[in-house]
Amino acid sequence: MPLQISPQRKTAFYIGTVVMVVGVLLFAWALATAVTNQGGSTDMRSFGVRLFGGMGVMIVGLIVRGLGARGLAGSGLVLDPEQARQDLKPHSRMVGGVVKDVLEGADIQHGAKTQRVVMVKCRACGRLNEEDSKFCQECAQAL
Repeated sequence: MPLQISPQRKTAFYIGTVVMVVGVLLFAWALATAVTNQGGSTDMRSFGVRLFGGMGVMIVGLIVRGLGARGLAGSGLVLDPEQARQDLKPHSRMVGGVVKDVLEGADIQHGAKTQRVVMVKCRACGRLNEEDSKFCQECAQAL
């Protein structure tokens, strides 16, 4: 199964992003005109329409963007677990790829077999030391 996002979902994502930005601009415009008015007469009706309209447009943009990014089932709008897995698979794989990149950057072997390590507890301070240590790494007492 290809890990591609459908063109319709991409379109919804980008349209949602544009709508969200328009809402932010409307909201910011309302706030900017209120702040820069400095005691002059403000058309409260126009201010309210821009302020609350901007918030509403932002919310609608966020919803459309989320549906585009995660799909209908992945967003929980359609209750179909199998379809949700398919909708979210590209994002899940991407997150796994990011984790793999971080592990490789830290020089950690992904899926490497672990070795059993035997530790010796110091009788004086209780610190755990490697089994081949002759002296405690904390208090320097002989082990």
